[in-house]
This record gives sequence, structure tokens and C-alpha cells, in this order.
Amino acid sequence: MRFSTLLISFLAYSSFLLLVVFLVIKEGNPEIGWRKYFLNCPSSEFFSLSLQMSFVSNRRRVIGITSQVLTILVLSEICIAIDIPANFVFGDSLVDAGNNNYIVTLSKANYVPNGIDFGRPTGRYTNGRTIVDIIGQEFSFEDFTPPYLAPTTVGSVVLRGVNYASGGGGILNHTGELFGGRINLDPQIDNFANTRQDIISRIGAPAALNLFRRALFSVTIGSNDFINNYFTPVVSVPEQKLIPGQLFVGTMIARFRLQLTRLYNLGARKIVVANVGPIGCIPYERDTNPSSGDNCVVFQNQLVQLYNTQLKSLISELSASLEGSIFIYADVYRIVEDILQNYKSYGFENANTSCCYAAGRFGGLLPCGPTSKVCVDRSKYVFWDPYHPSDAANVIIARRLTDGDLNDISPMNIRQLSAV
Repeated sequence: MRFSTLLISFLAYSSFLLLVVFLVIKEGNPEIGWRKYFLNCPSSEFFSLSLQMSFVSNRRRVIGITSQVLTILVLSEICIAIDIPANFVFGDSLVDAGNNNYIVTLSKANYVPNGIDFGRPTGRYTNGRTIVDIIGQEFSFEDFTPPYLAPTTVGSVVLRGVNYASGGGGILNHTGELFGGRINLDPQIDNFANTRQDIISRIGAPAALNLFRRALFSVTIGSNDFINNYFTPVVSVPEQKLIPGQLFVGTMIARFRLQLTRLYNLGARKIVVANVGPIGCIPYERDTNPSSGDNCVVFQNQLVQLYNTQLKSLISELSASLEGSIFIYADVYRIVEDILQNYKSYGFENANTSCCYAAGRFGGLLPCGPTSKVCVDRSKYVFWDPYHPSDAANVIIARRLTDGDLNDISPMNIRQLSAV
């Protein structure tokens, strides 16, 4: 009997040390690790209750502690995964992970030098990772969220999330027509409806709805509705004369309201919606509006700010009217504007020119391609190409969305959202 008690005590002590080592490796501090991984875990109350009950007798105490520590170690990764079990991504080229590789379109990024710091071209419109890639890594996702159209995005893979984003896509269905093929937000949601049915068939409706309730949904779209619709050089001039900017913005908001409501009706509850960044500052707009000189293009940014103001009101409206929903407003405009205005303090050396450039004063007249020149140090450039941030800029944006204050993302950041 004494030997068995000593053995159990040894196992309890060893298990406790393993737990401490695990938390130190993860967070550098066991107390911080406990708070991060277990305080918000639904099982934490069970652990606390069972800990109290274990002090009935010396033997039960040893056995109880051993059982609890081993249970914590076994369930730790499950507890961590409870924060964000799946990641469903909607949007445009800012977050496209390769869907446009599988459609006939002029908007593609599956060729060099795109992906130069990713290891290969993947269809991402940057030198490395997108914002959602980095956020996924922050929450310990084993792999990047796969594109919906990839032939490998089937079976149990979809239980961890799917990326539906498409380069050239927009809120309005006629946005991006000049590219030919693209997947706008309405068909992206159609694709999610297909995934939803697949998941229900695989794990049953109750489990599927619970998965969607806890999953992270992010929508990063709207830039193309301005860049490749209302502000398209030459071809959009008649539209601008017929349709005032305020009316165009109102049309976008009305359509977006229907789309976000549909997403909610399909089971989404935690929905992060990014506003549109300062497109008047991207190399493309600078080069196509030379009268602005060294400054950002004012009118483009003014119209985007009008849209963002109405979008913020829409997010508040939906959160109040759709029961159980948590809509998050991500102020990407503010974050990128801050990076551009204070780029040196972030370690950048260039905040207005494409790292991958072929023509134009700011490298904004031609898309990044095999014949383009590439800057030596990509980490020193805010912009990778005429339209998109570099991996280095995406890291800053992603971290501020994950852990930023109410000025960056409201009413809570993504880490806080994950614990709700």
C-alpha cells in the first residue's frame, strides 16, 4: 500500500512539473499561462470544484490532484482550441489564400515574385502572409486556413475553417468586372452555405451550430468597390457623374447589411468586420492621380471615411438587433494611417512606394509580376505592390487587431472575443 501511495505521489508531482513546464514554454510564466488557457475554459469550474472535493482524505487528495493535473495536461490543447475552433474568412485580395488560382481571371498572384518570403507563390497578393494568416498563427492554428476552391479543402479539413476570399471581389456584384472572373461576397456566402451543409452532414446539426457559434468569422472587403468600381480610371467617369459618392456608399451599406445578416442566419455569431483602409495612399492611387504630388489622394480617402462611418453604425445596429451576435468593427483605416504617418517608428524606410515595382513614380502603374523589380529588404516597405501591404505591415495590423485597444478594434479585440 505504501509503495502504491508513493508511486501516485510521484506521478502527481511529475505531472505538476510537466504542467508548469508546459505553461512556461507557452507563455514564459505559469500564472499567465493558467489565466490564458484555463481561466476562460468551460472546464475550469469543474477543475476548481473537483480540487475542493479532493481534500476528503490524504489518499483521495493525492489521487484527486494526480487525476486533475493529468486531465489538464490531456485537455490543455482542447481548452486552447475552445477559444477559436475554426476560422471562416471572407474578403478580397487582402486575405485571399489562393481561390483565384482556380478561376479564369486577370486577378491572380500565383506567380513570382509573389510569395517570395512565403517559400513559393500561393495566390496570396503579398510577399509573405496575409493578416488572417498571422492571426491564425497567433491562435496556434496548425495550418493556414485553406482556400475553398482548393481540391484538398474537403473532409475533416473544413472543420477548422475555410477561406472564401477572392482577389477583385467586392460587396457589390458588379465590382471587379474588368478582371473577368472573381468571387464577390454574395457567392462567397453561397460557398459557405455549401460548407455549412457539409459540416452538418459530417458531425450533425447540433455540433455544427455549436462550432459556428464559437468560430471566428472575418469579413475584409470593400476596397475593390472603390478602386475597381467607383474610382476605376476613365471607365468610371460617367458613373461618377450620374451617381454621387454618398449614394454609392449608401448602396454598398444596404447590400452589406443583407450579406452580414445572411451570414448570421447561417450560424455565424462572432463576426469581425474590417473597414476600408486609406486607399488614397496606396501606390496605385498615387500614380493614377499625379496632381496629388507627394500626398495621398484626398477625395478617395474622404469617400472611404464616409463609408467607414456608416459601416461603424451598421455594425452597432446589427449587434443590437441580431440576438446572440457579436459584431466587431476593425478600424484598419486608423491602423494603416498610423503606420504611414509614423512609419520610421515602426522600422520602415519607405511608406509610399511598392517594393515590387515595374512602372510609375511610386511603382503603382503595373501589377507585381515576373518582370518586376523587387526591393532588397522587404521588411522596410509598407507596401508590397501597387495595392497590398507587405508581410511586415500585415504583422503590425494583425497584432493590433488581436490585442489592440478600443481605438483599433471595438467593442473588443480578437483575443477578448475568443474568450467570450
